[in-house]
Amino acid sequence: MEFQDILRQLHLKEYQPVYFLHGTEPYFIDRISDYIEHQVLGEAEKAFNLTVAYGKDTDHLQILDAARRYPVMSPHQVVVIKEAQDMKSLTDLLNYIEKPVPSTILAICFKHKKYNFNSNFGKALKKNALVFESKRLYDNQVPDWVMQYATEHELQLRPAEAGLIAEYLGTELSKVANELDKLALNVPKGSTATREQIEEFSGISREYNVFELHKALAARDWQKSFRMTQFFAANPKKSPFVVIVGALYGFFSKVYMLHFLGGISEKELLTKMEVGNAFFLKDYKLAARHFNRTQTEHVLSLLKEYDLKAKGVHVNTTNVSEGELLKELVWRIIHE
Repeated sequence: MEFQDILRQLHLKEYQPVYFLHGTEPYFIDRISDYIEHQVLGEAEKAFNLTVAYGKDTDHLQILDAARRYPVMSPHQVVVIKEAQDMKSLTDLLNYIEKPVPSTILAICFKHKKYNFNSNFGKALKKNALVFESKRLYDNQVPDWVMQYATEHELQLRPAEAGLIAEYLGTELSKVANELDKLALNVPKGSTATREQIEEFSGISREYNVFELHKALAARDWQKSFRMTQFFAANPKKSPFVVIVGALYGFFSKVYMLHFLGGISEKELLTKMEVGNAFFLKDYKLAARHFNRTQTEHVLSLLKEYDLKAKGVHVNTTNVSEGELLKELVWRIIHE
């Protein structure tokens, strides 16, 4: 089942006896398990019918004892295992999974990796549990997710501002959601957040961010690019070198792809390039006009080279600051 389908089912009080939540994206697992923990039972019911355990501090016997109890003055008993990937005797719950207690809701939160279902325990889960794999979003999917999350919190965002937030905060959804929550608290409900408000309430610089650096380099605007590298060099904690290089590599990889996709419709371009919104396509097209295919290949080569320099792989670079490496890299991207 998809994330939204599970939440919708929970809102309708259509509960499953076992939820197995696994995968590389903790955010979706946390959202589902938080709902089960905090919303299924009323406050008076929780005292007798809610058990929350952590994998490294519990074993299957404790979980079985809680899961096999019958609810007290409530239709349900709720048992949540957090960080289940650290529970050594997790697979010893096999007999319970094969025959769960109908009045118990057991949520198993197996984070940070995909579970292998080839074992007997895995096969029992697939047969008797609601299994949800929480996958990390690709970079190009984050702006649309940002806009959707904002809408759910009665906040409107334009594609440019959603892209700015996504570029600055990356794909760690818990971090992105936290910043959007702060923004939603400070912007009137139903209104469209401006760049000024985003800068004020989330700490994202309107002018100095990787999203704007993309645009400056796409236009081969040396003066703007230089001002930005000066800022990044002076504020390395806000924009770490490795984050900037990774983002630029992603950007110029799309530009390189664009050189091979001439003559097709914009809709096809969006699909093949995995670009979430047409708003961002114009920056790739601008860069493709200023960097031909050979030059784009050279930029990608430079980015790999400077990534290695920052990691100390190259000789005579161990004493060079990341700020100086960034200035040199950006100069070479524009001038070579």
